[in-house]
Amino acid sequence: MDLDVVNMFVIAGGTLAIPILAFVASFLLWPSALIKIYYWYWRRALGMQVRYVQHEDYQFCYSFRGRPGHKPSILMLHGFSAHKDMWLSLVKFLPKNLHLVCVDMPGHEGTTRSSLDDLSIDGQAKRIHQFVECLKLNKKPFHLIGTSMGGNVAGVYAAYYPSDICSLSLVCPAGLGFDSCNLVISRSRYLQKCCKREYRVPSTLHPMSEMLQLCSYVRFKVPQQILQGLVDVRIPHNSFYRKLFLEIINEKSRYSLHQNMDKIKVPTQIIWGKQDQVLDVSGADMLAKSIPNCQVELLENCGHSVVMERPRKTAKLIVDFLASPHHADKDTE
Repeated sequence: MDLDVVNMFVIAGGTLAIPILAFVASFLLWPSALIKIYYWYWRRALGMQVRYVQHEDYQFCYSFRGRPGHKPSILMLHGFSAHKDMWLSLVKFLPKNLHLVCVDMPGHEGTTRSSLDDLSIDGQAKRIHQFVECLKLNKKPFHLIGTSMGGNVAGVYAAYYPSDICSLSLVCPAGLGFDSCNLVISRSRYLQKCCKREYRVPSTLHPMSEMLQLCSYVRFKVPQQILQGLVDVRIPHNSFYRKLFLEIINEKSRYSLHQNMDKIKVPTQIIWGKQDQVLDVSGADMLAKSIPNCQVELLENCGHSVVMERPRKTAKLIVDFLASPHHADKDTE
């Protein structure tokens, strides 16, 4: 073989080896950086753009795709200790002609974290209203989606600002009270127990693995490097998560959705995993009995992380709900 050809293969092989070795090194040594790159790439692939908006001295970080049009815009509120990118698995299956907005909740990711901020569910709902007004998202009523803690906030928002929204999707929302016939143990004691055991604020591999198993029905083995990356990403924020967690389970916030659910008047969709181990699925029936024009969708073989476990099905349910006759009637009022 010609020496020049051999040299070409050697150079080509070396050129390919550099990014491969860099990837392997990142995976083994800096898994948290790899996770951030993964989200960045996924956002770009799905056409989601990140922006910031100010309300006085408070900054909101959000991602969006599309522009307001004939169909209602969709605002998504994530759960405790998550961030706007948790919705990417759902965004993948939503039509590209919809205007989507995913915001980092107060104190999370790129949104301002202030020791003076009111982190109660009531306080968070008011902050989200500030964000909505900054974007003029309520120029036309929009569809609001919230999951877990974000579902609690979304339900309270719908009660406080009914003219802002045309419809509501609550995905296994927090904030409901359960009587003794539904749960043997007190929900607040259970959550406090979880907090002490670091299921909610994991700082080592085992609690992180336990938290993932608690939130998901499907039992899957996560590589240790990925677990370490997830832990590394969370550790700088754990003191905030502990503070927030205690805030949202105290008397002021624990049953916020329960206390406001009879004030929700817009068409409402409830989506819940039947095998949810974090928030009892009986809450779906409770909401259906209190909210007029409410429909319930219970997903088999699905836990608390509905959006990540069943993104395609969840997206279809939301799109079908937005196209349903009762929603169309609301739009023409």
